[in-house]
Amino acid sequence: MVLAAVIASLAAAVAIMYMATIDAWQMISHLGHYSSTTGEAKQILRTETVTHAVEIIDGYLLATVLIIFSLGLYELFISKIKEAEKSATASKILVIHSLDDLKNRLAKVVLMILIVKFFEYANKLPFDNATDLLYLAAGIALLGLALYLSHAAEHHPAGTDDKHDHHS
Repeated sequence: MVLAAVIASLAAAVAIMYMATIDAWQMISHLGHYSSTTGEAKQILRTETVTHAVEIIDGYLLATVLIIFSLGLYELFISKIKEAEKSATASKILVIHSLDDLKNRLAKVVLMILIVKFFEYANKLPFDNATDLLYLAAGIALLGLALYLSHAAEHHPAGTDDKHDHHS
């Protein structure tokens, strides 16, 4: 059953990457007349293009989650991925030793998806007053805090205490 989950997750990742790639090509094809567009039409096209680019990034990030998940399941339950462990140049993101490793890697990519979604929604919102801008600023500050905490947790794993060295 785990192998079925691995294969299905990889197939879903390929499908989502295909969709995001088609979306990217369609977005690029609609920009051919950007230089001849003026005024308000140019601003609308720019806003739509940024929104589409964010949606494309979201698609690629979701596909990445599925790839990490499927290869993590494979490495945990079926067999180690020797190339991921031996490679000096490849990212160690696919070296999974426990379910906690898998969850941590997935959590980071999911956080990036949430950040992309936040900016996608923020791009569509009208800002009618200073309070709206304050809410946006608070949201951005919270996203920054979430990124900071995720990186801090990476350098100081739970259960370690740098202040008290028990080996001295």
